[in-house]
Amino acid sequence: MTVAPQTLVCPPVSGPFAAADDRAYRQWRAAKLRDYPATTADLVVPVRDPRALAAGERRAIADRCARANMAIYASAERAADKDIPRLLAGQFGLVHLDHNWLADEDGISSVTVSESGSRRDFIPYTDRPIRWHTDGYYNPPDRRIRAMILHCVASAASGGENALLDHEIAYLQLRDADPGHVSALMQPDAMTIPARTDEHGVVRAAEAGPVFSIDAQSGALHMRYTARTRSIEWKDDPAVRAAAEWLARLLAAPSRWIHRVTLQPGMGLICNNVLHDRSGFVDAPGTPRLVYRARYHDRIDAGLR
Repeated sequence: MTVAPQTLVCPPVSGPFAAADDRAYRQWRAAKLRDYPATTADLVVPVRDPRALAAGERRAIADRCARANMAIYASAERAADKDIPRLLAGQFGLVHLDHNWLADEDGISSVTVSESGSRRDFIPYTDRPIRWHTDGYYNPPDRRIRAMILHCVASAASGGENALLDHEIAYLQLRDADPGHVSALMQPDAMTIPARTDEHGVVRAAEAGPVFSIDAQSGALHMRYTARTRSIEWKDDPAVRAAAEWLARLLAAPSRWIHRVTLQPGMGLICNNVLHDRSGFVDAPGTPRLVYRARYHDRIDAGLR
């Protein structure tokens, strides 16, 4: 039986992300570039205990999230304690976890190499590289992933580096190159993730939607994307294909806007679901790489209180 893809219905776009409002875009662009952190080191915030941030630590993380949609925290906490990402999240208004089917029972995923069970068939649970993506690009609109935390418990012996790109910077570069690119990728059926099936039939319906959209809750720019070439269907439209190809080249090229970090124990990433990848890695004998991943339907509250 063929299941028709569900298509996200996008609200009308206004403000800096509206193709017709060049003045608002120019004002937003100038502010974005003026305030953007210059280096990866500028994203890093040393903290004593992520579970209970000091006021200054919280402000520093919120400031970086406001300017770059992400922050990297560094602590001396080495415990395999899921309260670290959970309690950190709560300090930024992140409370609605996405309980995806491969997550642990508490909704937080223990991302490590899996030799058995369902997880072994999915790349995050292997030591292979993961291509550029935003998390939950296959989710339906009511389970949109707006924010996520990656907390490192144990790093690999080598590899496991993440590349990070603020999706607003990707939008800015695309729009500067050709405003038609972002218009094409805002089409409500620009990118379709085909249905996932198993021996029992369809376990996840096909999901069609835009790459770029405006989040109805916050008015912020949202992105859903994967650089995978399998299990993805781009709209049969020359403008969409040209935009997708341009974006793929952008992500493949060296760039001052791409931050690279190898998380060490006690470090973590908190972000508004920015673009990211992961290099392949080699585990140390007896000490596999372990990262806790928490995905949220909320967006980071970056109020500098």
